[in-house]
Amino acid sequence: MKTNIFLSTILSVAFFGAFAQNTQSLVEETVTHSGVQAKIEFIASDELKGRDTPSPEQEIAAKYLATRMKEWGVKTAPGMDSYRQKVNFKKVTPPASGAFMVKDSTYALGEDILLLDGSSANLEAKVVFLDYGSEDDFANAKVEGKIVVVRLGDKGEPNVRKAFMAGRAKRKRAAENGALALIELYSSTQISWKIIKNYIGGPSISLDMGEEKEEGLPHLWLNDSWNTSADFFAEKVKKAELNIDGATIERFFAYNVIGMVEGTNPDLKDEIVVYSAHYDHVGLGQPDAEGDTIYNGTRDNGIGSITVLEAAHNIAKYPLDRTSMFIFFTGEEKGLLGSEWFVEHPVVPLESIVMCFNSDNAGYNDTSITTIIGLERTTATEAFITAGETYGLGTIADQMPDQNLFDRSDQVSFAAKGIPAVMYTMGVTAFDDELLKYYHQAGDNPDSVDYDYLFKFTKAYVHACRLVGNMPERPYWTEGDKYYEAGEELYKTQ
Repeated sequence: MKTNIFLSTILSVAFFGAFAQNTQSLVEETVTHSGVQAKIEFIASDELKGRDTPSPEQEIAAKYLATRMKEWGVKTAPGMDSYRQKVNFKKVTPPASGAFMVKDSTYALGEDILLLDGSSANLEAKVVFLDYGSEDDFANAKVEGKIVVVRLGDKGEPNVRKAFMAGRAKRKRAAENGALALIELYSSTQISWKIIKNYIGGPSISLDMGEEKEEGLPHLWLNDSWNTSADFFAEKVKKAELNIDGATIERFFAYNVIGMVEGTNPDLKDEIVVYSAHYDHVGLGQPDAEGDTIYNGTRDNGIGSITVLEAAHNIAKYPLDRTSMFIFFTGEEKGLLGSEWFVEHPVVPLESIVMCFNSDNAGYNDTSITTIIGLERTTATEAFITAGETYGLGTIADQMPDQNLFDRSDQVSFAAKGIPAVMYTMGVTAFDDELLKYYHQAGDNPDSVDYDYLFKFTKAYVHACRLVGNMPERPYWTEGDKYYEAGEELYKTQ
């Protein structure tokens, strides 16, 4: 879908200037200081025990979000008989010991290799190296009865989260072609082996995509921090031995919560804007100095959830030109799993979604601003700036590009499909002590935040939602963005 960026910008500036005052009056009809505070105090209360995935307390939060939307007249999505979208998960617990033996080297489970999935194996077999394990790599090789070794992820894509997704596809190819095991060489510089080892070395949670056919195939990551193993396996290794007990797999489910308000403009109502936030947090954890073990998740992401809930209330009362979809994701803290599930199991065609406006937070250290991760990456920039100005807040772009924040929250699941997306967050200028004091800590309680700031912050979010939903030109990626081509592919028939 080609768009005239210059024309869109001119129209947007004129539109936002003309409608800002009327939009403000509509926002202030429903968003109140006491209402924002009460909702945050509930969703981040001790009684909800940090809303872990899964937990009975997260189910209470899901029911709360759905009940409020029903109260306000927000509808369920097409084809859904409730506000809840079931998301299937599996918990994989690796065995206590195991080894991968090559020539004179032994790679120990939990130290040098990590089991992502699969059953037990006690085998000695030939080894075949297949570069990145693409469809073409498998098409040109005979892997039946062999151990397949590949590089991590896809060529030219350093994102570790995407490597998990690519790994599932490789595992499926390996299983379908009769391989005995799949070994990926972990050489990422984005996340160190030490961190990955701590994360995967214990029980891990992933989506259950119905992969029973390939579930028996052992799938491992091997530490290649020095990025030297590819040549070794390609040129010198002909045979290897793998002795490992199988992983223990438990299945469970949780819910995304979804509501919709139909647009009022006949020419624009088929375009859907997603307003989203994850409502899960990390549950219970190590006690702090006061003995508190409940990680309430007020900042991350009780506040984000309530901004979207307030938007649902406001837009249900005063619908927009475009159709609005409100999504509260489960499993974000487990690896953006709720949003990944949604884009793989969308309740509307993905090409009908024209933007994802995600609200997520780690904390704040500047109450005079909002921070928009991806501010200048779409043609909706002026909406966010105007919304902030209306309530006395400045708007800044990402001040920490080295943290790769855009690709670390739920909006990236949409962006990867080509859907324009940004992340709305509280005022952040650096990952400093003020943020770290509360980020994933027991002290992130509802009584530790500035509600005067949050009132302005929430109004600015709802205001921006209204501006985006009423823009005369549909929002799109700025040309040259790394997700621009994915957008061209998604919307190519439009």
